[in-house]
Amino acid sequence: MAEKTLNLEVTGLTCGSCVRRVETVLQALPGVADATVNLATARAELTLNADAEASDVASQAATALAEAGYPAATTEITLEVTGMTCGGCVSHVEKALNAVPGVVSAQVNLGLSNARVTSLTGATSRQALVTAVEDAGYGVGTSEAGPSAQDQERIGLRRQLMLAAAFTVPLVIVAMGRHLPGGQELYTQWLPERAWIAIEWLLATPVVFWAGRGFFQRGWKEMRHAAPAMSSLVMIGAGAAYFYSLLVLFVPGIFPPGTAGSYFEASGVIITLILLGRYLEQIARGRTSQAIRRLLRLQARTARVLRAGEAVEVNIDAVTAGDQVLVRPGERIPVDGNILEGQSRVDESMISGEPVPVAKQAGHEVVAGTVNGQGSLTFEATRVGGETVLAQIIDMVERAQSEKPPIQQMADRIAGVFVPIVLVVALATAAIWLTIGPDPVLSYAFVATVSVLLIACPCAMGLATPTAVMVATGKGAENGMLLRRGAALEALARADTMVLDKTGTLTVGRPQLTHLEVATGAEDEALGLIAAVESHSEHPLATAIVEAAQSRGLTIPKATDFDSVTGYGVEARVDGRYVHVGAAHYMEWLGVDTRSVQATAEALAADAMTTVYAAVDGQLLGVVAVADPPREESAAVIAGLKAMGLRVALVTGDQAATADALARRLGIDEVMAGVLPEGKAREVQRLQGEGQRVAFVGDGINDAPALARADVGIAIGTGTDVAIEAGDAVLMRADLNGLLDAVTLARRAHRTIQGNFVWAYGYNVLLIPVAAGVLFPLTGWLLNPMAAAAAMSLSSLFVLTNSLRLRRFQPSRHRQEVTDGRSNPLPARA
Repeated sequence: MAEKTLNLEVTGLTCGSCVRRVETVLQALPGVADATVNLATARAELTLNADAEASDVASQAATALAEAGYPAATTEITLEVTGMTCGGCVSHVEKALNAVPGVVSAQVNLGLSNARVTSLTGATSRQALVTAVEDAGYGVGTSEAGPSAQDQERIGLRRQLMLAAAFTVPLVIVAMGRHLPGGQELYTQWLPERAWIAIEWLLATPVVFWAGRGFFQRGWKEMRHAAPAMSSLVMIGAGAAYFYSLLVLFVPGIFPPGTAGSYFEASGVIITLILLGRYLEQIARGRTSQAIRRLLRLQARTARVLRAGEAVEVNIDAVTAGDQVLVRPGERIPVDGNILEGQSRVDESMISGEPVPVAKQAGHEVVAGTVNGQGSLTFEATRVGGETVLAQIIDMVERAQSEKPPIQQMADRIAGVFVPIVLVVALATAAIWLTIGPDPVLSYAFVATVSVLLIACPCAMGLATPTAVMVATGKGAENGMLLRRGAALEALARADTMVLDKTGTLTVGRPQLTHLEVATGAEDEALGLIAAVESHSEHPLATAIVEAAQSRGLTIPKATDFDSVTGYGVEARVDGRYVHVGAAHYMEWLGVDTRSVQATAEALAADAMTTVYAAVDGQLLGVVAVADPPREESAAVIAGLKAMGLRVALVTGDQAATADALARRLGIDEVMAGVLPEGKAREVQRLQGEGQRVAFVGDGINDAPALARADVGIAIGTGTDVAIEAGDAVLMRADLNGLLDAVTLARRAHRTIQGNFVWAYGYNVLLIPVAAGVLFPLTGWLLNPMAAAAAMSLSSLFVLTNSLRLRRFQPSRHRQEVTDGRSNPLPARA
């Protein structure tokens, strides 16, 4: 017997001692007989014991190497899986993929019909994964250009449905017509009863074995692998009806009197109804992923690049960083870049959700997928291909849609054991009817058993979560709310405490002139004089004053003889007058009387604002206040969060007086001040220790430890100030209203998922006993297998329709027009 080996690629190797360390770690793993590491190729070869499972060793090796500081290189492969119909299928495919040597993890998404597999680089191949899926009874779509695997499956389903319907309609007319009043006499005038049953057989056979062949193929493989799922139930149910009727046709004498009835029409109608349900499911599931397709359509196929001074149209893949790209009015921007020439307004709504085009000029950033307005722009490409913001957004949304939240992981585990339980229930149903049922006992037992098999198909269970997550994450992306993980949706919905950073989150992030009270003269004249002096200072307060004067359109006079008095203030000559600007003790030292504005200054200081006095020629000119003001929407958003039942807290590194003043102004009850960045994570941990589920909101870079520690981290910011990698969720605009929308969307999605599960599980729990005949002793009523098949399909359609209601979500906020190109609401790479 050939020995089993496992190959993998190791990162971080730099010397012989590294090699020895890695070999020691690998040789200590259970099931590993020997391990050798090659420094030159950075590859490790593990020789396994005969009884060792390669998949288990691969997972343990990945964990051990990561802990040792030499993580194994991994590769992510996405497969389009066809033929999956329920949670049992998901569990079956995941089990098959995880059994492939070298696979670290596999996540299968029923809504997207795909599998996302992380494997050790070099330990396995795509073909090995494809073979595992096919051996499990499912198909894998190709990556070639053309219709996607989902589209191909939908086309195939439509073809099968049309053929099935073409035979099933006359089958029902032949079979059911004989049971109508006077029908038996009418039909037997033309042909005897056994001839009509033969016609039913001829009509049912192509439906069952051509249109329904996929159920039998997958069902047989599921049973062979001892992992029954939906196809197994359909195969047994429809197959039992068909072969029971076949025996009735050819050897009726083996049946007890009164039980030799034909169920060919049941087998045909069952297959046709389930195909109809699956076809409608495919259409609905396609709608859940429309957001991704819309984002993909934003990607330009060509770009106009300047080569030797001339604009040349090239394929988008030929654009490299540093190229100069020309975009004409109305064209889509092909790659990310910085504008070199031109002015225009760019529609960024399809990426950020911002409805108002953003003004752009030289020095501003543009991103791929947005649409240029009326002006022409020339920009330098900075990020191309998979590095563009749009590509990162698409990848993020796809990952969020593929990842399973905890509630879905639990559902898949339940679905994995549900079908075997149903098979046991079906056998028990048959045994009970055969033991105590009335005559014709065999007919009753048959109908009840087949109905149980069909009513219990767990399709709705498998679709309950992924469809809702897909719609919600896609809708969020359309409105500037990116979820990096599917689990973030559930975590945000369940959060009960919202902790917000102060600077740049609740506030605008930089000092601004907030108040100006003039003792003598006109306000604009006073501000011009103060700004003239401060224009020579590099202090942040001085910058805020100068920016305020410029924003008013004032002409700032020229200042001469500038001097700085350390610890006091600054002075200069402006238009022949001496102007002094500084603290209160500076005015006192100069002998300037400040009593006329003392009350105002004290009130501003109580609100944690920094006050600056100004005097001209020894007389008080006025007092200005500078602060990092709260965003316009902060107070309303805090009130909205509290109205949602959230506990709201403020955390900041600023002093307590400043933090308390801001908290009073915004209506925040809990303040954590003087906290360093690493301390913010400890505060989050403290709240979690009190039993709180914490959502942390920060700028995405400085608050990274707290964002990572929270149950859900939300990065908020603009442009290059926010990193996609920083939080579990990213609000792409510097607008706190996005928090309200994110929480609202998450809660609505979570309620939808819960409603889906209540329906899916409640439906099966309630109707399985009905199908088994629990109502028969009271009402004499027994569920028909055809009705059971129709009800099963309707259950899945209900779940899909319920999830699609999330597409109607609309953000409630209204924003002012963005006029500063630096307010670019799109994230960039960290």
